Amino acid sequence: MQGRLEGRVAVITGAGSGIGLATARRFASEGARVVAADLNGDAAKATADEVGGDAVTVDVADEQQVRELFDGVVERHGRLDVAFNNAGISPPDDDSILATGIEAWERVMTVNTTSVYYCCKYAIPYMQRQGKGSIINTASFVALLGAATSQIAYTASKGAVLSMTRELGVQFAREGIRVNALCPGPIATPLLMELFAKDPERAARRLVHVPMGRFGKPEEIAAAVAFLASDDSSFMTANTFVVDGGITGAYVTPL
Repeated sequence: MQGRLEGRVAVITGAGSGIGLATARRFASEGARVVAADLNGDAAKATADEVGGDAVTVDVADEQQVRELFDGVVERHGRLDVAFNNAGISPPDDDSILATGIEAWERVMTVNTTSVYYCCKYAIPYMQRQGKGSIINTASFVALLGAATSQIAYTASKGAVLSMTRELGVQFAREGIRVNALCPGPIATPLLMELFAKDPERAARRLVHVPMGRFGKPEEIAAAVAFLASDDSSFMTANTFVVDGGITGAYVTPL
């Protein structure tokens, strides 16, 4: 049986680990030709080697490198069907607004938001030529909730991704290009495990708000991305797709 993405070319940024790596595996299992893009070239190559795809070392905060990423994909493969704009950072110096400096703010906004702008800017023209394409931008459940344990730049950057995605989804809908935002809840990626889970008290403070009582798995997010990339979601665009274990719907969680 053919996969839902059979014969399609899919670019994944941040493909070297976490959600990006899990999605590369899922896309490949669904028949896609995966282009694994990451700032860490070795990690990108490891992902590409595993799934039989291409590896590209790219700094998504650099406009020229992003342009070359998408130009190169179409030069090699003749098409671009899916862009999963997933790369992002959450550095330790992004904290309360009272403690976060402008340098940290600008770095997070550049990597998390401006990079999505670049990726969409240079992916969309190729999709226009085909009359079809799916773009999935990684936002976050934190764009939908407030938190006393603030990461002010990260939160703001993901809120901007939501607004940009809605705009693009509406603008290009009648050209066959779907643009949706993915909002994962707290996921057991290397980044989150380093930030929170190695400290049981910090982990518990977060998990008490999740009705399912656990961190999500990267593979669970990858399944959602595959759905958004495929024709199974053909009537969805400008959408905020939340996969969060119920956290954004919770007031009081189970004991």
